[in-house]
Amino acid sequence: MDGVLTTVRSSWHWVNLCLGVDNEATYKAYVNEEIDESEFMRRDIAQWKSVKPGIRISDIIRFMQEMPLIGGMQETVACLRDNGLKCVIVSGGIDLAAMMMANEFGFDGYVAEEICSNPDGSLTGEGKINVDLKDKGINVRDLIEQYGTTKERTVSIGNSFTDIPMFRNSGMSIAFNPTDEFTIDAATHTVRSDNLADVLDLILPQEEPQSCSSSKSNPS
Repeated sequence: MDGVLTTVRSSWHWVNLCLGVDNEATYKAYVNEEIDESEFMRRDIAQWKSVKPGIRISDIIRFMQEMPLIGGMQETVACLRDNGLKCVIVSGGIDLAAMMMANEFGFDGYVAEEICSNPDGSLTGEGKINVDLKDKGINVRDLIEQYGTTKERTVSIGNSFTDIPMFRNSGMSIAFNPTDEFTIDAATHTVRSDNLADVLDLILPQEEPQSCSSSKSNPS
């Protein structure tokens, strides 16, 4: 989701931008393995609460509604599903964003990180990990089993080094607007575009219906 379905680095980063928070120190600490993912989420949420003490889940939902998205998502998901593929979001991003995209664009499911809240909607300060950013391959294997398919019939699309374990568990992998050389080297294909529908020519056989390829000329 983050950096592939969105035009911003991540849904977490988008909340930081909305609140005027700088989390670069936290991000670098995580990348350098000085803190784990739970602490990464904890520090981000703590910064949110420091600038907006009464922040609630409803505020996060509002931010997610305003987050900029990649073009062509509606057409891409519709085309893939019309051709019998299941489309699932696997992300270290915020689950509220994944849920909203799944509902609006027709994804078959999603798994992402959860921001924990109290019964009144206020944030607890903690996050729940549903995706291990060090091994997203776990989620891919779970989905392969869930949908009764195989690695060879699975496609993963990602943009950063955290997506490489997904690539290793897929028959085809697409680095979409990749942010680093490691991701490019690990993928079977690389696509740089402002329209997600440009992945369709790689995923679907050339004899697929013209209606799918034509969607790319009319991005949403």
